[in-house]
Amino acid sequence: MNNQEKLELISSNVVSPDKKYFDLAQQKLDNLTKPVGSLGRLEELARQIAAITCNLCPVLDKKYIFTMAADHGVVDEGISAYPSEVTPQMVYNFLNGGAGINVLSKHIGAEVVVVDMGVACDLEKNKALIIKKIGYGTKNMTKGPAMTLDEAAASVIAGIEIAQEYAAKGVKIIGTGDMGIGNTTSSSAIVSVISGADVQMVTGYGTGLDDKGLLHKIKIIEKSIDINNPDKNNGLDILSKIGGFEIGGIAGLIIGSAYMKIPVVIDGFISGAGAMIAQKICPKSRDYMIASHQSVEKGHKIMMETLGIKPLFNLDMRLGEGTGAALGISIAEASVKILNEMATFKEAGVSEKSS
Repeated sequence: MNNQEKLELISSNVVSPDKKYFDLAQQKLDNLTKPVGSLGRLEELARQIAAITCNLCPVLDKKYIFTMAADHGVVDEGISAYPSEVTPQMVYNFLNGGAGINVLSKHIGAEVVVVDMGVACDLEKNKALIIKKIGYGTKNMTKGPAMTLDEAAASVIAGIEIAQEYAAKGVKIIGTGDMGIGNTTSSSAIVSVISGADVQMVTGYGTGLDDKGLLHKIKIIEKSIDINNPDKNNGLDILSKIGGFEIGGIAGLIIGSAYMKIPVVIDGFISGAGAMIAQKICPKSRDYMIASHQSVEKGHKIMMETLGIKPLFNLDMRLGEGTGAALGISIAEASVKILNEMATFKEAGVSEKSS
């Protein structure tokens, strides 16, 4: 069985979250000592997690954030304010505990695992590093597909395998993150193709372009889409032509989490691109996604609207790495603690609403 067949088989076996537990969680929430619905999104989140896990008392004590790293051949076109060498440099910063994702993960009690999906060099071994390298960066998508269809499928399968491996280790909630110079270019291309929005409506300054650089970036994305003509209804085709290895890895992590019935908190713009690919490959995976934050990056709002999911918060963030997912996991944990630890009217001896 090749990677494409394997991916099709796994995706077809993903089932929707159990509506019975959704309804039971709603009944439980409505009996707690508060006006019905007064905790808003926290209640929605608790219901979703109960339905995903088939558990009315879910405990999210094992939390992992996977930061997928890869390089992009389109950087050769001058679409980034930073050189590709920054990708491995930041990976080592993650592994040494010095990045934003390390600080916020430590704050919420989560582990950070870095995944080399396609960094353009060989990285030194580290216990917090998983090597799933598909290639040494993608090809320049202005000259043809960023990768082959089999490489695209392999990148998604790699993410699925990580979800399965950590499910066996007892992980209760997963967060997605990214690192890869040039990946906002691929992500803008993906959201443009899938949503149908003009490239200029979904393309931002990335890591610090000026106005002239932004106009050039838009032209490069338009050229890449025109040359490759991806099929907007085929997630694997889109990924192979204008995507990135880390975006495929994120898509796989989401599909794998859905397959293993684990809630998955997606970060910002790059993770959103992975989520869009995941939803195209495996439509039911959308119900397992928790969107952490509304990114400042232009195009993220259209991503979320296209997926039909609403971010939990907006703190004007755009760092990536999984930083938004870390905070999102903390909110998810708060939601299930409401479900698990809050007293009912009967337990607290509090009179219920008059009929």
